[in-house]
Amino acid sequence: MSSPKPKTIQTMKPATAAKKLGVLLSATPAEFQEGVVSRDELNELQSTPPAWLADLRRNGPHPKQVIAAKLRISTSGLIRGGITGPLTTAEIDALKAEDPAWLERERSIQAEARKEALRLKQP
Repeated sequence: MSSPKPKTIQTMKPATAAKKLGVLLSATPAEFQEGVVSRDELNELQSTPPAWLADLRRNGPHPKQVIAAKLRISTSGLIRGGITGPLTTAEIDALKAEDPAWLERERSIQAEARKEALRLKQP
């Protein structure tokens, strides 16, 4: 009978952890950027975020996938709209208030894509 293997600790690069946390890596503290993150540490950060993480999630700067979600468009739509860098929550709110024509167009494209995806799922 073989003895059970010791459980290995899963780790990930800071960039992967930042993406899973929905934050911009360059905006995280240096100690986060320079180390590795274990699966347990990631789970802890998600369940009880420290002040720096809560602040980043609330105020930004946000990565493009978070910006796209907040604007209800695709990441490709962001690029077509000329948004190529990170934005803060205030900048996203200002963009929503301004409601430029490209944003409305991208929202309708995204809505159609969602409708089509739903239609294709139907038996």
